[in-house]
Amino acid sequence: MPVDRELPTREAYDLLALTRELADAELAPHAAQFEREERFPREAFRTLGEAGLLGLPFGEDVGGGGQPYEVYLQVVEELAARWASVALGISVHTLSCFPIDRFGTAEQRRDLLPDMVGGQLLGAYCLSESHAGSDPAAMRATAKASDSGWLANGEKAWVTHGGQADFYSTFLRTPDDGERGISCFHLTPDLPGFGAARPEEKMGLTGSTTAAVHLDDVPVPADRLVGERGRGLSIALAALDSGRLGVSAVAVGLAQSALDVAVRYATEREAFGRPIVEHQGLAFLLADMAAAVESARAMYLVAARRKDAGKPFSRQASIAKLVATDAAMKVTTDAVQVLGGAGYTREFPVERYMREAKVMQIFEGTNQIQRMVIGKDLAKEAAPR
Repeated sequence: MPVDRELPTREAYDLLALTRELADAELAPHAAQFEREERFPREAFRTLGEAGLLGLPFGEDVGGGGQPYEVYLQVVEELAARWASVALGISVHTLSCFPIDRFGTAEQRRDLLPDMVGGQLLGAYCLSESHAGSDPAAMRATAKASDSGWLANGEKAWVTHGGQADFYSTFLRTPDDGERGISCFHLTPDLPGFGAARPEEKMGLTGSTTAAVHLDDVPVPADRLVGERGRGLSIALAALDSGRLGVSAVAVGLAQSALDVAVRYATEREAFGRPIVEHQGLAFLLADMAAAVESARAMYLVAARRKDAGKPFSRQASIAKLVATDAAMKVTTDAVQVLGGAGYTREFPVERYMREAKVMQIFEGTNQIQRMVIGKDLAKEAAPR
């Protein structure tokens, strides 16, 4: 069912209408098959890029859509309601463009950013390593200064779009910058020694390729350094605040779709002579699902509006990610319950939604990490000044 939204401009309403129309025509009909076959939908990203949906939150001066985050995230939510893998891909792409948009030189923004945000290229974000998923400061992959720039070695793990992306925002330890020195680099797959491993075999989001990236004496030109050397960790953490909002929107879209399927089924399926939605036990379950979806949507919009207003939003982003992804897991699980045995089959999409929801509690910082972030922020705020 259509979501009743409050948007800031007439243009935003038109953009959401275009998004729904495009997603219904180009995404929804193909999602189940691509997920079943574990096929990466590169053409879907090209289509969305041509429609201007890959660069919505970036400035019009660099080819973006110039939209506030509250609008961008609701576009992501609408896409996720049709195909979560694609919506997640847009969130990751946005995350990948962030370092150059926010910290890049004038030359990098001029020469690289237009194609990145204009839809011609697809990005990936290389931060995690197999031993340091929740602790990026413990990364071991390195970039050592050379006569012509840098020489990169190591492996980055759990890279969304690994082996498929056109550029990779990559965080590497730069030993000359001290024990905790980490820097950000703009890498492309045409660099010698750059390669991707076989994609991971996952429980869900199987249309979204996830693979390790190998760096074997990769020569990185000097002008591929993004931001100040040794300051990459602060760039990464700043990007993750926005990335968590993207995941929140994806989770809400997935949960909304599960709720829609459950409500439709409950109004059509009869038991004991009447539609099962009229039985109080089931009606209460659906009511709780609806409350979870709308609460999660409200939370990510609170955080997005703080970001748009230039206010601190890190804690709100963590709360939104925690609330939205936990809600998605519960709502998709309950949707399977509403459908009963039918929900456990592939005849209906809710079993896929449930599998897709689980990873959202894990990536962009596990929900346990979000609780740590929130707790530390509360302690900091309460400390004597």
